[in-house]
Amino acid sequence: MRWLFALLLVFAAPLAADPVPALFDVIGVAADDVLNVREEPSAGSEVIGTLAPDAVGVEVVDLTFGGGWGRVNVNEMSGWVSMRYMQQQSEADGVWMTQRFICSGNEPFWSLTVEQGVGAQFQILGEAEQALPAGLLKPGAGVNDRYALTLGQNVAILRQMQCHDGMSDRAYGLDVGLMLNGSLYGGCCTLLPN
Repeated sequence: MRWLFALLLVFAAPLAADPVPALFDVIGVAADDVLNVREEPSAGSEVIGTLAPDAVGVEVVDLTFGGGWGRVNVNEMSGWVSMRYMQQQSEADGVWMTQRFICSGNEPFWSLTVEQGVGAQFQILGEAEQALPAGLLKPGAGVNDRYALTLGQNVAILRQMQCHDGMSDRAYGLDVGLMLNGSLYGGCCTLLPN
């Protein structure tokens, strides 16, 4: 009975224990070859794109059970690569705790580019860009999958979960809720290499 309880605890673990999204580098691919990005997590699946043999800072946003395949974005689509050819960047960059990321949403179309501890730029399509001070991501109290980011008097709550923008075939590993100047914006975020 104890083993059943332990198994339930493993499957009930928060998403934040998952190592993605995170930045990875392509490894073990010959210089004159490419790493195939496939439609499904299977070596027999259709190739929808490729990664260069020396590609660095590739965001992996999801893993198959067991971690054999990772979901990446290429050619404005989401596909799968064999994780045998991917190496996670340093722990400082792991579990999406990079210094830089960009979030966006639609209706209205907006974007927020953040460099933690330095600054951020918020823009609604067709309007002037707004510069904001940016703090550092801070974990939520009692919630393992949410992080808060202060942007002056404003705040963004990032959540480690699968996110889709509803306008493309891309996949994201972070969801964002942004309270800015009295308005609430929702969208998805992607990591940027440092």
